Amino acid sequence: MLKALADPTRLQILRVVSAQSGPVCACDIVDRFDLSQPTISHHLKVLRDAGLLTSRRKGLWSFYEPDPAGLTSLAELPSLIGG
Repeated sequence: MLKALADPTRLQILRVVSAQSGPVCACDIVDRFDLSQPTISHHLKVLRDAGLLTSRRKGLWSFYEPDPAGLTSLAELPSLIGG
């Protein structure tokens, strides 16, 4: 999880998705960055694999939301490292 967040772009993607009130279309995420669609897709996959985002498909589009379990793990991190 920490390795996934070590990349500044992935951290910013997580912030963008978490700031929304509902699922966010991958196309809207791509529009917010000066990166190619395949690069954003790679970052989204890393965040999904790390348990920080969930996704679901609707037709051609994928929609992303924060994974509540992943956010809980992040919130518990200070206690795990003695903070």
